[in-house]
Amino acid sequence: MTRLPEDPAAYFAAHVFVCTNERPAGHPRGCCRAKESEKLRNYMKVRAKELGLKGVRINNAGCLDRCELGPTLVVYPDGIWYRAETFADIDEILETHLQQGGRVPRLMLMPEDGPPPKG
Repeated sequence: MTRLPEDPAAYFAAHVFVCTNERPAGHPRGCCRAKESEKLRNYMKVRAKELGLKGVRINNAGCLDRCELGPTLVVYPDGIWYRAETFADIDEILETHLQQGGRVPRLMLMPEDGPPPKG
């Protein structure tokens, strides 16, 4: 998507959606909530505030359709997807991506990483 000159200013500089979707136990695709994504999201919210990140919003997301790769999150407007499993991963994303404007290649998900083809 392209922002047009007449578009209003973005309300947030960055919006992070963390999948906290829950599927039934034993579901073949798994789910991010079972991989403690809610705990990671809560930690990310607290750390973003502690770091003084202005204009950054951390939110729940329903299924982001990359269940097998989770816990997953996506940073907009950049459209960069990450797999974060630990608080250290969250710290690295907050500091490198959201504070410094860089990327965390070791945690990034590429388009070819999923989801599996539907059929």
